[in-house]
Amino acid sequence: MSRIAARFAALKAEGRGALVTFLTGFDPDRATSLRILQGLPGAGADVIEIGVPFTDPMADGPSIQKAGQRGLRAGATVPGILDLVRELRATEKDTPVVLMGYYNPMLAYGVARFCADAAAAGVDGLIVVDVPPEEADEIEPDARAHGLDLIRLIAPTTDEARLPRVLGATTGFIYYVSITGITGTRSADYASLAPAIAALKRHTDLPVAIGFGIRSPEQAAIAASVADGAVVGTALVDTLAATLDAEGRATADTAPKVLAQVRGLSQAIRAAKKAAA
Repeated sequence: MSRIAARFAALKAEGRGALVTFLTGFDPDRATSLRILQGLPGAGADVIEIGVPFTDPMADGPSIQKAGQRGLRAGATVPGILDLVRELRATEKDTPVVLMGYYNPMLAYGVARFCADAAAAGVDGLIVVDVPPEEADEIEPDARAHGLDLIRLIAPTTDEARLPRVLGATTGFIYYVSITGITGTRSADYASLAPAIAALKRHTDLPVAIGFGIRSPEQAAIAASVADGAVVGTALVDTLAATLDAEGRATADTAPKVLAQVRGLSQAIRAAKKAAA
């Protein structure tokens, strides 16, 4: 059983949803990024999602685009991100790690080499935003060969005719995009989430995590109660950005404030599940 499957199974047995946290690697610098990543499990993150900075993102809103630019200025590369995961794994053995990014850097690195090196570094899954299921053979064979889950995005616009194809190319968990659009630009329509997730669950036994519109502890609690997890990214990135100095450098508040926010999100999710039980 993969770390991702094991984590969702354990949380299901506990009767609560997962908190999936997203932050961009090397934002605002490698040392601060590592410090935050190392603190995430203790703060309550159940799955750690790390963005691989890329110059031309298509699914990311302004906040995460700026985080990617900060990461690139700090020297982020594909080998550097893998080394970051490797150092995280030196102290954190159990929490699943997912890399979210775009195909171009992986292709430039070499897909087979990337999957082998990612698995060796301790990565558990990949979200490759711009490789649709119809082009899964670009990366799926190498990912599968190295035990990496390929996590797919499913949007409100994904119709029932296409859904089986998307699900057939998905492992680990499903990332349900709660809005039509890019990350961090507006909140989810929570009235529509329950029926949408129920409809999706009729087609799959995979866990479902809701993302793209989750900002507050209350929203995270609702999402994790409706589905199997909540993904919070832009809200954390915005908190990080607000702590930086005028030159965009980390301050003494950067890591503590991000981790405090994660603790608040985690506590809300845990309380919601206990209340529902």
